Amino acid sequence: MNRARIILAMAVSYFLFAILLNSVGTVILQSIHSFGITKAQAATLEAFKDLPIAIVSFLVASVIPRVGFKIALTAVLAGVALICSITPMVAEFWILKLVFACVGAAFAVVKVSVYALVGQVTEGSNQHSSLLNFIEGVFMLGVLGGYWIFAAFIDSGDNSLGWLNVYFVLAVLSAFTAFIVWISPIAKPEPTQATESSVFAFIAMLKLVAKPLVLVFVISAFLYVLIEQSIGTWLPTFNNEILSLPVNISVQITSVFAACLALGRLGAGIVLTKVHWYVVLNVCLAAMAGLVILTLPMTEGIEKTLISSLFDAPLVAFLMPLIGLFMAPIYPVINSVMLSSLPTTQHASMTGLIVVFSALGGSTGSMITGLVFQHFGGQQAFYGALIPMLVIAVCLYFFKSMSESSQSNHAHTPNQQKVS
Repeated sequence: MNRARIILAMAVSYFLFAILLNSVGTVILQSIHSFGITKAQAATLEAFKDLPIAIVSFLVASVIPRVGFKIALTAVLAGVALICSITPMVAEFWILKLVFACVGAAFAVVKVSVYALVGQVTEGSNQHSSLLNFIEGVFMLGVLGGYWIFAAFIDSGDNSLGWLNVYFVLAVLSAFTAFIVWISPIAKPEPTQATESSVFAFIAMLKLVAKPLVLVFVISAFLYVLIEQSIGTWLPTFNNEILSLPVNISVQITSVFAACLALGRLGAGIVLTKVHWYVVLNVCLAAMAGLVILTLPMTEGIEKTLISSLFDAPLVAFLMPLIGLFMAPIYPVINSVMLSSLPTTQHASMTGLIVVFSALGGSTGSMITGLVFQHFGGQQAFYGALIPMLVIAVCLYFFKSMSESSQSNHAHTPNQQKVS
């Protein structure tokens, strides 16, 4: 019973932050309309979200176990509830920057805590993998639900600030989640030598990134997240401005992208049991590039028509989100292969590098796409994704040979094709 209550606390926390973190694309679109800001200004929201995740993950990873997971989680959830509750009353662009900064910092605490708690409530690698996949699955449900929650507060013909009332709902959800966490039987962990200082963690990360294998990996991870966040964040704006869809429907169709990411990862888990990961990822990259090249010309010169529901949207509006189906396997697979190539003693430092470079990739991708979108148009902004796709393909060639060599040099030889 106690285990179930702890799992419930972790699941509702991840569900909440899936909604908050992945709302950035919707908020960018609405901010452009409601506050009259430029796309470049709106793109900074991604940095306000991602950079605190990287910084706080690095700074507090060794502190959270000493404070206690229950106290840490409850405190950050209460903080998110507070900032969400005042957002509609302030109703200015700067408060949204503060919202995403708080959400990013809070999620860093949540992710560190949840990953640690999974290890506490499971026995053996099978239970651990099963529970972690369940938690990540709940996250994807939150992503899907978030688009529809925000869309429910958007009037297709209204550029007012009424959509900010969604934050009252999110404040209530945050407070409810904090309550669930507080009443859960999460025990404070015993102090161990594993909670090393941030300085030692930083040194360990620097030693890792100096390795050619790790360097190739972090470039690949950085570029992957750059592509994913570029498309995911700007797809609502693309749907609205390029395809002339109403704002609420633009947001709803973006949920297809999230659904494709979820289906792609589930499907990859089956395919990877029969096909080598290197082949799978190259096919995925080729399919991604093909979709971009074939779909974007179809978005030019679309005539404005009356669209009142998803069923009225043109076919091309559903084609671009399909890129998520092929994009989905890349990130978890390269993470799995990278961790499988290192001794288990280096996994914590490697995880830190993954968090940092993923956050930097997301911020960079969103800002570049926003600038190109503003000055050259939406089609050119999305065509730009072809460049990092090509670089990733080159990196994978070296990553494959280096990872196989590394695995042959140490005794730890887990299944290369495992996808977490």
